[in-house]
Amino acid sequence: MASTPVGHPRTRVHVVSDVHGNARDLARAGDGADALVCLGDLVLFLDYADHARGIFPDLFGVENADRIVELRTARRFEEARAFGARLWAGIGTDRAAAIEKAVRKQYAEMFAAFPAPTYATYGNVDMPALWPEYAGPGTTVLDGERVEIGGRVFGFVGGGLRTPMRTPYEISDEEYAAKIEAVGEVDVLCTHIPPEVPELVYDTVARRFERGSRALLDAIRRTRPRYALFGHVHQPLVGRMRVGATECVNVGHFASSGRPWVLEW
Repeated sequence: MASTPVGHPRTRVHVVSDVHGNARDLARAGDGADALVCLGDLVLFLDYADHARGIFPDLFGVENADRIVELRTARRFEEARAFGARLWAGIGTDRAAAIEKAVRKQYAEMFAAFPAPTYATYGNVDMPALWPEYAGPGTTVLDGERVEIGGRVFGFVGGGLRTPMRTPYEISDEEYAAKIEAVGEVDVLCTHIPPEVPELVYDTVARRFERGSRALLDAIRRTRPRYALFGHVHQPLVGRMRVGATECVNVGHFASSGRPWVLEW
């Protein structure tokens, strides 16, 4: 475990994940904190709780959003992809350009809402190539990197692992493990996805296991950070549990709660 210097003033950090378009609450998420930590998924492509919200219904309407959610929830991913392809063909526009335009609009709003200082990493639905254009001087973007906040070392690893959903920032297990290795020993390990523990990766509403990281779990057991913080699973079976010496915490689905998780020392 990384050491923490003594004698520092009390520090309060607010942590959010899975913001998914909630810029209104994001603008207040840092109130009273020394820093805000964001664990990704700023983009709202499709809200599974409200099918009228997001890029998909804006382009194709709520009825088609209802259908795509139905197919994905039933894990009929090939049918969902074929259905989506027919919709794109029907509107006769360049898919990548249309999505990027919509994402840029959301990023302009999201990054403007970040307080200073903010330390952020990517989620699996984010588009990392666009972040440098929107991250202001008060926002530090980290991926496979470390930073000190209030005398404690925070490590950040963004993105998700490959799934049938094929979201924008999914990478190989090997690439993800290399970023975990690059972070090394830290006090607080911040990732978008959870470690591969069944109770932490199971979504009780979607009724499926999301992908967690075995490399992350191994690193937690080996390096023993004080905390491992993550999001990704919106309605987890278990939101908090210990793995050895480490408190593993799903910081919550900020898009619906509007409340940050608080870490204070």
